[in-house]
Amino acid sequence: MSNWDWSIIITYMAFLIWLGWYLGRRQTDTVDYYLGSRKLPWWGIGFSTMATQLGAISFISAPAFVGLRPKGGLIWLGYEFAVPFVMIIMVYRVIPIFHKLNIVSIYEYLEMRFDRKTRTLISIIFLVSRGLATGVGIYAAAIVVSVILNVPLILTVIIIGTVALIYDFMGGIKAVIYSDVIQMAILFMGIIVCTIYGLFYIDGWSSIKNTLSGDRLIAVNYSLFGINKGEDFGFYPLLFGGFFLYLAYYGFDQSQVQREISARSVSDSRKSLFMNAIMRYPLVLSYCILGLVIGTFALKNHEFMDLIPAESIDHMVPLFVVNYLPSGLTGFIIIAILAASMSTLDSALNSLSASTTKDIIEPYFIKDSTEGKIFFYSKLSTLFWGVFCTTFAFLVGKISETVLEAINMIGSIFYGPIAAVFLLGMITRRVTSKGVFLGSLAGVIGNVIIAFGALPLSWLWWNVTGFFLTAGVSYILSLREKLKPSEQEKKKNYPVFDIKFEKISDYKWTIVYLFLFFYGIGLIIFSTNINKIIF
Repeated sequence: MSNWDWSIIITYMAFLIWLGWYLGRRQTDTVDYYLGSRKLPWWGIGFSTMATQLGAISFISAPAFVGLRPKGGLIWLGYEFAVPFVMIIMVYRVIPIFHKLNIVSIYEYLEMRFDRKTRTLISIIFLVSRGLATGVGIYAAAIVVSVILNVPLILTVIIIGTVALIYDFMGGIKAVIYSDVIQMAILFMGIIVCTIYGLFYIDGWSSIKNTLSGDRLIAVNYSLFGINKGEDFGFYPLLFGGFFLYLAYYGFDQSQVQREISARSVSDSRKSLFMNAIMRYPLVLSYCILGLVIGTFALKNHEFMDLIPAESIDHMVPLFVVNYLPSGLTGFIIIAILAASMSTLDSALNSLSASTTKDIIEPYFIKDSTEGKIFFYSKLSTLFWGVFCTTFAFLVGKISETVLEAINMIGSIFYGPIAAVFLLGMITRRVTSKGVFLGSLAGVIGNVIIAFGALPLSWLWWNVTGFFLTAGVSYILSLREKLKPSEQEKKKNYPVFDIKFEKISDYKWTIVYLFLFFYGIGLIIFSTNINKIIF
């Protein structure tokens, strides 16, 4: 690390803090702080969403999984198969509802449709799971950055957590969106730079096929059904489990939907989702190729391979950057890694703050308060979550060595039930508050039982089991419950069902839905034959 590298890093950090101050200097209310007064550009929202998806763990761990991890390889691409199909539902039904109801927290919808206890339950699940996952994300990124910078882990945790907190605290969702656009550009350029240098060191593209095992170049495994231990990357759990996972994540997770309802119109929200549906796969493919290139270099260069700890192959990309890129570029790639970690953290902090303020503080503690007081509490809750996530990052390594792996499984216990609760409310009047509350508990409890060994299912299938357990129990209990006249009238006049959607016969949107469907099919076909197409 040269002085030039350090100057690049420090300048970038200072710029982010300035950007947060600049964008937030005229904010006076929560709608501006959390939604940018609903005037944010669709392209910025789209890039911000992708930047969050391409977090530090993906930028660092995915290439290591593809290039070196046992039983790894291009099967990582299977995570993307379900995305286009999920976006059809998001574009047609889900996002228009949230956008037209003019809400800040999507969990407000649950009180409108069901009752406050359902809203509070789902919001608390989000707050706990997202808060812990964010702390884990900080920890994972900080480990790698500490190796690159050769500084104590505690310092890198503080740097990542503090800088993201400062510009998010000052700038709100605007700072999140525009900083993510910049960070997305840096991330992609970082991938390209590392790939080009890696190809130079391995003497070209042909070395990949000649060096790596054939199994590592296979992206689809149709023989794994995810019904036994170690079958997480089979085609079926990735497609069907991934469908319900992304349904919950893109459609019913505050950290994602908050961006979409910040757009100027429903049409703009749809454009940003369409952009994600089309561009996610090429982006993921780019860092998978990076993994193949550097993995090939590691196998051909024993000196480099010896640098990579056997117990932590996630250090593969950072060690390549430190040891094989010229001064100046090293600082740039470190910025890319920091950008990846902060793009995940900043959006999490803003959404955690929004849900805390709107779902907990405002309805339970400061009823009938002025907008100025609510805005004060929104800033305070951002500060709280920034401190909480950063503090938890210090504890992650002491709690368990398996936390990093377990956090994804924990999310899958809740994703299916959450998706079921929202979708039931949107597609049928018959489901009652009591039925859906008990149904969601049944879905979560059922998944917990499965997770502790009742069935040897891949954790990706938990998203499916949780969804159908919740939907089935909720509907059956609701059928047994006799509605009061007031409840019947409420459901009859409920505004969600009066929202007019584009008719399926509208050729413009019909073309979009058909395109997304066949694009998804095309991704599966391309991935199935990828070893023949690109090698």
